[in-house]
Amino acid sequence: MIEIPSDLNPDLVPLAFLLGTWEGAGVSDFPGAEKCNFGQSVTFSHDGRDFIEYVSHSWVLDNEGNKVKPLESESGYWRIDKDRKVEVVMVRDEGVVEIWYGELADQKPQIDLATDAVARTAASGPYSGGKRLYGYVKSDLMWVGEKATPEVPLRPYMSAHLKKVVTPEQVESWAKDLGDLPDDGIAFFK
Repeated sequence: MIEIPSDLNPDLVPLAFLLGTWEGAGVSDFPGAEKCNFGQSVTFSHDGRDFIEYVSHSWVLDNEGNKVKPLESESGYWRIDKDRKVEVVMVRDEGVVEIWYGELADQKPQIDLATDAVARTAASGPYSGGKRLYGYVKSDLMWVGEKATPEVPLRPYMSAHLKKVVTPEQVESWAKDLGDLPDDGIAFFK
């Protein structure tokens, strides 16, 4: 269910499907790095201004699904214009700053992004650009990322399937909307 908060900047309504906290798991695989399963928590939030704030933390998982160690962290800001063009400014923990441009697909909640500019600190690893695809599929958020370095051409390196986290406040709000249900709850299913 996509909710559009009443205090959301009207320019951001096309991106409302991203809002909330999402958690799940995925796979990371890139030459020169160990292939692994990872867990991820992503939050898209707003404060009424013309951008959505983005924060992502991921961690390596062992074979039983337990956290082993941090994998990547990134944060940034997402904007969209009246022509459905999306721009993202992102900072990663490995010392990379990126500017991404892309667009929201017509008639579906899917965003294709590609890097336009990349800046790296001296401590960061080799990286020359990437692409990402985000999609809202059957109430879940899925994404795939591609990455290129001077030595490795653009190729998929991470993907994840995330489910929306429901807060106690949301449950309480939804429960208020159920006031017209029968007292026994069973009649609802008859």
